[in-house]
Amino acid sequence: MIGKSKIYLLFLIVVLTFGMLMVAGCAEEEVPVDVDEPDEEPVEDPEDAVLDEVITASLASEEIEGDFMTVWADNFADHMYDWSDGMYQLDVYPYGTLGDARDINELAQLGVVEYVFSDFAWIGAFVPEAMVFGLHYLWPEERPWEVMEWVVRNGDTMDILEESYRREGLVPLSIMFEGWQWITSDSPIRTVDDMRGFDVRIMASDMLAEQYLALGASPTPMAYGEVYSGLQTGLIDGQVNPLFAIRSMNFYEVQDYFTQIYAEVFVGIPTINMVFFDSLPEAVQQEHREWWADAVIPAADWINDRHETDLAAMLDDRPEIEVIEVTGADQEAFKERAMVAHEAFFEQGGPNAEAIYNALISDIEQAKAELGIE
Repeated sequence: MIGKSKIYLLFLIVVLTFGMLMVAGCAEEEVPVDVDEPDEEPVEDPEDAVLDEVITASLASEEIEGDFMTVWADNFADHMYDWSDGMYQLDVYPYGTLGDARDINELAQLGVVEYVFSDFAWIGAFVPEAMVFGLHYLWPEERPWEVMEWVVRNGDTMDILEESYRREGLVPLSIMFEGWQWITSDSPIRTVDDMRGFDVRIMASDMLAEQYLALGASPTPMAYGEVYSGLQTGLIDGQVNPLFAIRSMNFYEVQDYFTQIYAEVFVGIPTINMVFFDSLPEAVQQEHREWWADAVIPAADWINDRHETDLAAMLDDRPEIEVIEVTGADQEAFKERAMVAHEAFFEQGGPNAEAIYNALISDIEQAKAELGIE
């Protein structure tokens, strides 16, 4: 028997495909030409044009309107439109408009939509190597976004990641810093012992589950849209997300404690269907890669400013919320437990697991050395 999610996905494919065929059919209608009129002079030299025909595409975002992925997807769409003099037209669909996070990754893999912007956990269901970004205590507390940009521009990690993505018909365009993950809870978490039995919602990722099991918690994957009711009804004790999501999804309304252990950076991965990408002119492909590499730092600045505003707004709305930052010996106890789970990645991370793990560790260390980060 076909499950509801599969029926919904098939429905989305039929609707989107029909719409694209209708658009294509309209575009192919012939325009009558007055044979008595002389040919008009071209507005510009065709050799100077970025594209010689209009390209239309769709991008499905994992996040709602106004949140990081959708905002930066819109920025990319605007840039490509301007850069191509209106010849590259990209429509962005926020969370919920084309299905949940798993649906939109499948749609991109099938080529029903050309782009998807999602996190490492959801895409990890298709490309297990992406789960390397869910390993705890990889990134430095100091300026992790600068380290991430260095990795994108100079490291070996992205080549291995692309090889892995291409195996599944996809191409990663960059990795993006979306802030540190915060643990919110209905009771305080100050030491790793406080994690024992903590029923925490995480993204659907076997690797993330291993990480939180190592900390003593009881990780529970749950759809993004169901988290609020799960917290409100006590089905789960807490959840993990960056601050912008905690505010935009109103999780803070039903949680009293915010804890930062500096274990996990939330990594977004803008992704494109491989067949579509390879069909684009080389100049367009290069513009994709350069724009997303150039966006890492300004996007990090944007999200850091947003997080300051979000935290202040949540504390103003609910002054009883307690913010806890775990440091020193207490943090070392978290690290010791968390590192045990890294071994599981070599079994779960796909055929390139060892290669991408070693490359990322090496890239991060080189970046820190060049950037003067401890």
